Amino acid sequence: MIYLIGLILFALGILISVALHEAGHALSARAFGMKVTRFFIGFGPTLWSFRRGDIEYGVKGIPAGAFVKIVGMTPQDDDVAPEDEPRVMWKYPVWKRTIVLAAGSITHFILGILILWGLFAFTPLDDRAKLQAEPVRIDRVQPCVELEFNVDPKTKRLVECTPGQDPVSGAAQLGLQPGDVIIGVNSERISGWNALTQKIRASGGKRVELAWERGGQVYTDAVVLPMTERVKLSVVNDPKMTVEKLTDNDLEQVGTIGITPVVPQTTAGPIKAVPLAIDQTGLMFESTFMSLQRLPAKIPALFASLTGAERDPETPVSVIGATHIGGVLFERGLIPQMILMLAALNFFIGLFNLLPLLPADGGHIAIAWFEKVRSWLYARLGKADPGRVDYYKMMPLTYAIILIFGAFTLLTVAADIINPINIPS
Repeated sequence: MIYLIGLILFALGILISVALHEAGHALSARAFGMKVTRFFIGFGPTLWSFRRGDIEYGVKGIPAGAFVKIVGMTPQDDDVAPEDEPRVMWKYPVWKRTIVLAAGSITHFILGILILWGLFAFTPLDDRAKLQAEPVRIDRVQPCVELEFNVDPKTKRLVECTPGQDPVSGAAQLGLQPGDVIIGVNSERISGWNALTQKIRASGGKRVELAWERGGQVYTDAVVLPMTERVKLSVVNDPKMTVEKLTDNDLEQVGTIGITPVVPQTTAGPIKAVPLAIDQTGLMFESTFMSLQRLPAKIPALFASLTGAERDPETPVSVIGATHIGGVLFERGLIPQMILMLAALNFFIGLFNLLPLLPADGGHIAIAWFEKVRSWLYARLGKADPGRVDYYKMMPLTYAIILIFGAFTLLTVAADIINPINIPS
């Protein structure tokens, strides 16, 4: 039931985002004096509508998006009434048409930034600075330790040890429990996860004394830490390093105690959330650009997932797949991650829609500026203006692009239904 609620909420978030995209087109078009005649949420048969001024607003039966009708988007539109001729879109200056066409994507970008701002301003989030400044509180105690460094190809995480087969962890030998606060190592006061990690790593094969606090009382005990193969700290802290890039030179023998920390959480507030949202926006734009570049290379993995191969978590997802992931995150109580995903989806849709390909808005923008540049060049050469681009002549290319993206959409939908992406616990 919780999964279903999360699924509905995420799907509603997507639908609202798309509706606001179309509202961006409609409002900017009307602001310039262009005539807007329809604004509908959904496709298919009309369920309900009303008219206000020139515009018919309504809801259709298939909640798969939204659309707005601007009169005379191209010179070839043949449904323009004589009285509407002065207000047709294609007669307006190219800069105005560019703003109207880009307004949908701009709306997605603004919405994404606002989502991030709201998340940072009002939601308690992990504070890595506090993790490095305060005594470490234990979140989880591992019963044993894996001596060799092995990564699970499915989860991209370190393979967990097998109790009874692998050595008992130092934390288990000491009797540490979740909630305990480690305050000292070898009679030295210590704060911060990195500082504790460095001490533990340097104590591999040695007897180390720990001091911890539990229920207001301080306990001390000592244990010999096993030597384990782990990734070097310099590599762990490299944001560009991925599991796939690791080599033997990135590993070393260090001590391991077998605990994970509680990451302190902080609510930034409305003012401090502004730079955080801007920084996160930059990171998400960079990630989105990289995702778009890798899109063609991920198609073989999508096909493979339809035949039973393990679904690569880096493969693209459809709206169905994204909604499923949103539902899973909500079910697990990972609401901030679900909100982050909704923001990322807005950035992706906004950028994707600006690609210079018809029928995307970016394709119409590209044609508008092509006409402008071509007219300027012809004028400099003393030739007659060749006029507007004939959209009918471009229909074969447009249909080909629609066919390609339609096939890609069906592929992602099929993969999301048959072999959805598994979210590690």
